[in-house]
Amino acid sequence: MTGMTRPTHIPQLLRSGGGGDIAFSAPGRPDLTYDGLRDHVRATVAALNERGIGRGDRVAIVLPNGPEMASAFVAIAAGATTAPLNPAYRQPEFEFYLEDLGAKALVVAEGDDTPARAAAAALGVPAMEIRAEPGSPAGTFSFVGEPRGAPAGRGGMAGPDDVALVLHTSGTTSRPKIVPLLHRNVCATAENIRRTLRLEAGDRCLNVMPLFHIHGLMACVLSTLHAGASVYCAPGFNALRIFGWLADADPTWYSAVPTMHQAILARAGRNAGVVERLRLRFIRSSSAALPSVVMAELEDAFGAPVVEAYAMTEAAHQMTCNPLPPAARKPGTVGIAAGPDVSVMDAAGNHLAAGEEGEIVIRGPNVTPGYENNEAANREAFTHGWFRTGDQGFRDADGYFTITGRLKEIINRGGEKISPREVDEVLMDHPAVQQVVTFAMPHPKLGEEVAAAVVLRDGAEAGPGDVRDFAAGRLAGFKVPRKVVILDEIPKGSTGKLRRIGLADQLGLGSGG
Repeated sequence: MTGMTRPTHIPQLLRSGGGGDIAFSAPGRPDLTYDGLRDHVRATVAALNERGIGRGDRVAIVLPNGPEMASAFVAIAAGATTAPLNPAYRQPEFEFYLEDLGAKALVVAEGDDTPARAAAAALGVPAMEIRAEPGSPAGTFSFVGEPRGAPAGRGGMAGPDDVALVLHTSGTTSRPKIVPLLHRNVCATAENIRRTLRLEAGDRCLNVMPLFHIHGLMACVLSTLHAGASVYCAPGFNALRIFGWLADADPTWYSAVPTMHQAILARAGRNAGVVERLRLRFIRSSSAALPSVVMAELEDAFGAPVVEAYAMTEAAHQMTCNPLPPAARKPGTVGIAAGPDVSVMDAAGNHLAAGEEGEIVIRGPNVTPGYENNEAANREAFTHGWFRTGDQGFRDADGYFTITGRLKEIINRGGEKISPREVDEVLMDHPAVQQVVTFAMPHPKLGEEVAAAVVLRDGAEAGPGDVRDFAAGRLAGFKVPRKVVILDEIPKGSTGKLRRIGLADQLGLGSGG
């Protein structure tokens, strides 16, 4: 890697790679070198400026997963502000997000009939098409058509205090909040992840995470580019194709959410030949709690250490992480502070000692300066300069943090507080259980009662009563799920995460049934 200085903006970060080294790869595409990527970024910023888009202007990106989405994020952020949106949204959702963001333009693939086009047209937001020429290096594209309108008022490359990325919080019932992340925020996270994972130019990341989500953008793309390493951009996650991509990419690591890891594990035995040839240095998990049994099975199947990280959008992703060997990895914890300052605070704003449970709080150069146009939310979220994550947990004497649950997800059963994650861990020890999510369902007298949705392992048999009996032998009576639902698949969010809030309604248990 050339240049190990801490970058403060993406144009500076892109200087890390050697000119002829590979930046992006993709199935069936020639590789894109760092010199090629830097040329592509300069050309993209110039093309945006010619089309009236400059620093501070918000560009919504609706592209399928793959190298063009990865490079569009990097190149557009270098000269404007990116707003990646989930391609699976419907037109009303696109209209909400485009209007809420104040998008100045929408980027889509040539010929893609995404409903984002109709949403943009309804709002008067111009759609800019990009074209990837057949046989062109992975990630390169050009804008279709000639520039129209006046050049950008503030052109050129972005600086440290420009906003690189805007994302919405994943709201449950309330209106989602806009999270602006400055160039210095996202670059701080890239440095934190690079250092935590000891990334070097010889590393290669297989990206299967959706690139409208901060996990893929920061952990897989930006931290890799900061290390001068390479990203193999798969077209999304597909459990049936993942081992083909692993064989083709020959990665040293990948990062995913627990549901993806579980899907990979379920097929590892049938792909033993691929697994034996892999040179994985480690596997990373983030964005949701990784059951300890899944961590153990991953390490056994792939012969590589698994590190679990704790992250959120407002922190530009990573906050803590279990360290790589020879340091200790503690299953069930999210590791030690991995960049920002991390502490535990009570409701009054007092910092708590090791072993005392409270709300996890953070501060550091990776943390957003605050929600946009929402002073009420900022007053609630920040205490004495510390950002309150909304997660309940504690740190042990060695500085390892354990998350006991989202404060809003804690089940309140007639005054008895139950952590869904604790119940998850117990039920995952049942030999027939492949996946579980514990959640609150309404109860007419207690307010809330414990319920669990379970997916069984292939060929395994167990009924709701078996699962409840197993839990009763290991948990206090009030923590045992009153209702166990056996499913073929648990409903997931757009990024593959299992969601507790709202699950009772989705499964028809909203009235306590």
